[in-house]
Amino acid sequence: MKTTNFAATRRVFLRRAVLSSTGLWLATGFKSWAKISPNEKLNLGVIGVAGRGGDNLRGVSSENIVALCDVDEQRLGAAAKAYPAAKLYHDFRKLVERDDLDAVVVSTPDHTHAVATMGAIRAGRHVYCEKPLTHTVSEARRVTEAAREKKLVTQIGTQIHAQNNYRRAVELVRSGAVGPVREVHVWCNARYGGKDLPKETPLAPPFLHYDLWLGPVPAVPYSPDYVPANWRNWWAFGGGTMADFGCHYMDLPFWALGLKYPLSIEPLEGPPVHPDSTPPWLVVRYEFPARGDQPPVTLTWHHGGRQPELLPEPLRARWGSGVLFVGPKGMVLADYDRNLLLPEKDFAGFVRPTPSIPNSIGHHQEWIQAIKNGGQTTCHFDYSGPLTETALLGNVAFRAGKKLVWDWRTLQATNCPEAQQYIQHHYRPGWSL
Repeated sequence: MKTTNFAATRRVFLRRAVLSSTGLWLATGFKSWAKISPNEKLNLGVIGVAGRGGDNLRGVSSENIVALCDVDEQRLGAAAKAYPAAKLYHDFRKLVERDDLDAVVVSTPDHTHAVATMGAIRAGRHVYCEKPLTHTVSEARRVTEAAREKKLVTQIGTQIHAQNNYRRAVELVRSGAVGPVREVHVWCNARYGGKDLPKETPLAPPFLHYDLWLGPVPAVPYSPDYVPANWRNWWAFGGGTMADFGCHYMDLPFWALGLKYPLSIEPLEGPPVHPDSTPPWLVVRYEFPARGDQPPVTLTWHHGGRQPELLPEPLRARWGSGVLFVGPKGMVLADYDRNLLLPEKDFAGFVRPTPSIPNSIGHHQEWIQAIKNGGQTTCHFDYSGPLTETALLGNVAFRAGKKLVWDWRTLQATNCPEAQQYIQHHYRPGWSL
């Protein structure tokens, strides 16, 4: 016997009645304006249900999962076993049309983040989207502005932000323990890309809706080198290490130093630019302006085994990825799980600041509770949109092959018009923001 969620059904009825009476009801959906009781479960649609999508699905499983979407029938079928009442979709454009959704979780590959997220935003749904927020810089700005205009509760999937270690590192930097920070190094030992296009292009497996997987990008023959796990190697679908980990590791200096938009982005070292594949290693330097009484900041990104020269040799093997804040009194070194002050001998007996940033209730729970209580998350799109733009601009500068003088207001590299092809999104017919 099919069960009915009477509280959710009543909520939908009341919202429709209110919107109809004010002339605001649209056939394409309604905005979740009515406040939801903290004791009431949200109706969620989840787009992408395996891998990171599976983790996110489990992260929001305390709520009503009423719709699941995935282009892979096998993965969708496996996830549906845990949520037998959920309606199943392969096309997320159909899912966001549902009129009973409060919010949507987007866990697709990068190239479909923006169109899925914007579809949910246009329908008035609160959104949780995996990082990076979008595939291109222009998409990040459009999505951020749309969510702000609709006053929706948003969260990007930088789950490390919710861990206690990042909070303690932020407090340490802000306490002035090493003095005003003018230099930051961020590095990640992951490597993607450095490949040539696959020569073998077999037919897509029958359980994969490959054209829907491609979504807005120009059609290319199927290859197992793209789907399901290796799409980050290719410009068409992702942005390599920079796009995958930039939002995680740059999150810490963005948070601690109040960074937003860079003034310039310069590729310092890297392999020859490949037209199709992302760089397996790269070094990029960003310049950020002063913020209030905080000085300008130079942030240098390193990936693919590159590390900053300032990192002491004894620590290199133990800190394959990390963030180094450099001040006149010393340095703060941190990664996902650890943080310490350098040189260690200079900080013997140092008393750390009393914790002032409350510990998180959980990255997914922050989003859920903010929807119910009318609050705000820590990684809402007004924060994570500029963070995403910054990470993606490193790839833009690398592909353009020169230092970019950046006008964040107009989304233009004023000295490099050829960079625009990598900044702006371009979709095939039938797909749009």
